[in-house]
Amino acid sequence: MSEPYFIDRIKLKSSVPDDSYLKSIPAVKYLEKAKELVFNSNVTIFTGENGSGKSTLIEAIAVACGFNPEGGTKNYSFSTNSTHSGLWERITVSRKKRERDGYFLRAESFYNAATYLEDLDKIECAAPPVLNSYGGKSLHCRSHGESFMTLTETRFGSDGLYILDEPEAALSPMKLMRLLVRIHELEQKGSQFIIATHSPILMTYPSAEILELSQSGIKSVDYSETEHYVLTKRFLEAPERMYRYLFEEDG
Repeated sequence: MSEPYFIDRIKLKSSVPDDSYLKSIPAVKYLEKAKELVFNSNVTIFTGENGSGKSTLIEAIAVACGFNPEGGTKNYSFSTNSTHSGLWERITVSRKKRERDGYFLRAESFYNAATYLEDLDKIECAAPPVLNSYGGKSLHCRSHGESFMTLTETRFGSDGLYILDEPEAALSPMKLMRLLVRIHELEQKGSQFIIATHSPILMTYPSAEILELSQSGIKSVDYSETEHYVLTKRFLEAPERMYRYLFEEDG
């Protein structure tokens, strides 16, 4: 694996209060024990079961790097519902150098980020339209998946830090493969990606380091060892057998 271009590790600089809900999150428990998390690739993938702390951790990294908690660039300053955790205040992000560009893509609040983008053009009417950097057309006038791809293909550039939280939420398998191509193009141009995902397709990215989050902590694994891959493979190979198991009545 190549060395990380920007972020090479995060460190926990202060303990989480005993009365905080963060104490129950596996990823946070790991950080409190290990004190740091090292990145060994330009493309790092967080995966794991719901509740393992993927989004909490990736949000903390993004906010600690200066991105808006609900997504966008470092210049985005909107807030529709301030629910992000305070973990970002307790970590230190270690950098090799500063990125030239960046974006925090958060699937659950992407609609709000797209709306804020349009509002900027209404306010800053004397400046070149911000939408010019996003294909020149409202992201709301595209399908959810197409707006995601437009963002990565027109707004993302070289020497960038791109933090993606469950980008597969809006993407078909074909679009996920297209995203793999775009990640590869940008990695070759010096960009770094940190991605939280449930998608076995994204996990196949050749040079990615997959960090699996679980009750046991955080460990580096091959994509074929992830629970997501194993379960998906078993299901697709024999769905009828899985149905018998899933739908079996007690007794």
